[in-house]
Amino acid sequence: MQRVAVISAIIEDPRCSQEAFNHIISEFQDMIRGRLGIPMPEQELGVVALVVVGSTDQINQLTGRLGRLEHVTVKTAMTKKELD
Repeated sequence: MQRVAVISAIIEDPRCSQEAFNHIISEFQDMIRGRLGIPMPEQELGVVALVVVGSTDQINQLTGRLGRLEHVTVKTAMTKKELD
């Protein structure tokens, strides 16, 4: 069963982590329904919100891989309702 989730990420010092972050996201592109990126160069931050649809395992795998990146903090909100 699939669920809808919003994955939010704060990238501190995007110059160091942005390329790896984008590479991981490209590996999960089939799950991603929407992406919002807000650069904050004055603060040396990037904020990204992803809307994804996938199994709990897939969502957790994506979140885990992003969260293991240096300078990246990730949080996920997932629906309790499963999709058909």
